Amino acid sequence: MSNLIVRGGRALKGDITPSANKNAVLPVLCATLLTDEPVVLERVPDITDVRKILDFFRALGSEVDMDFDTGTLRLRHGAGLDAAQAHLPVGMRSSIMLIPALLHRFGRASLEDDVKGCTLGAREIDPHIEVFQAFGAEVSTEGDAIVITARNGFSAVDHWLDYASVTTTENFVLCAATARGVSQLTNAACEPHVQEFCAFLNLIGAKVFGVGASTLTIDGVRELSGTTFRFADDFHEIATFLAMGALTGGGIRVRNTCPEHFPLIDRTFGKFGVEVRHQDGWSTARSEGPLRVRQPFTSYILPKVEAAPWPYIPADLLPIFIALGVRAEGSVMFWNKVYEGALGWTSELAKFGGQAVLCDPHRVITYGGRPLAPAQVESPYIIRVAIALFMLAASIEGRSVILNAAPIRRAHPRFIENLNTLGADVGWEAGD
Repeated sequence: MSNLIVRGGRALKGDITPSANKNAVLPVLCATLLTDEPVVLERVPDITDVRKILDFFRALGSEVDMDFDTGTLRLRHGAGLDAAQAHLPVGMRSSIMLIPALLHRFGRASLEDDVKGCTLGAREIDPHIEVFQAFGAEVSTEGDAIVITARNGFSAVDHWLDYASVTTTENFVLCAATARGVSQLTNAACEPHVQEFCAFLNLIGAKVFGVGASTLTIDGVRELSGTTFRFADDFHEIATFLAMGALTGGGIRVRNTCPEHFPLIDRTFGKFGVEVRHQDGWSTARSEGPLRVRQPFTSYILPKVEAAPWPYIPADLLPIFIALGVRAEGSVMFWNKVYEGALGWTSELAKFGGQAVLCDPHRVITYGGRPLAPAQVESPYIIRVAIALFMLAASIEGRSVILNAAPIRRAHPRFIENLNTLGADVGWEAGD
């Protein structure tokens, strides 16, 4: 089932407990393969990417005990894993973060299929290959596969990324954790999920210093141990539910154990006339009257929402703010400084009656406040775009269809069930 059927026009209200951030969960799962000791992970979400990695572990011969009802995962990789079964899961970008652990265990890994996740624009693998080579790995091709070998392990290195990539930063840390010597990474990504990933590694005995800054220092160790680790709330999901409440004229209260991540997100909501409040571990977002773009004091410029590596507004959240821009009276420029060509989906907004002009591969302007009507729209393979299209459909009275909305399942467990408890009328329908 891949299409969402939405009967909109209902104000969404109620309390929501967010799930864990898949962008923390997936690299942590990859990191567990570095140790032979038992690892217990709590609040593991039931999403497609998690299931793919667990199936990969089972194929290797790892002990996997997953209880999705409680979110508790018990893992033990141990010795004697089957290198012949080390075929990376397809259709998910995080597969590439299994390579350091495979090199650590087997001295060899291969990229046999295109490693991809959301279609967010050009997402090259060359920065990852450069990291592996910097640590001493050899890279060759065998047919259509890229083969990486490191028969003698890794030696420490100083490396400077040309871009603060999350997955490249995490791959560097995974390599450096057991490398011989002290490694340093400059221009490291510092998103909350990167910090959570580094916290897990330190719990199992790694020595990662400078977490949360743009320079990381990692003192390699010979062995890593086991631990019990509980994932934090996903700030993406918190912001998404807050936006849904504001867009539909309701009031959703979201549990939020990480309000320290929200000052800039809160100010960005404020550009659309939405006030966010954090109190007693919960967050709410409300607007007084219809959504309206707050005009800047500087004359003759458009209000802007700029998405870039943390601590900017995350590119993953840009679509939900574009949905607010379509609804709010006034004009806003949205600038995706991360992915080229990731805004092409905004042409679908016209089917609702929204107006958006794509300026170039990185920028789009919305002209909001126009009457909207229900429609059938098509989502690209981007999680938060499918959600943004749902948000608009939910705010419009009548029946809308979001085609190809399945990417939502890659990040949000029980997403539709949660929406219906808030008063939405939405369900899955089989696609063609």
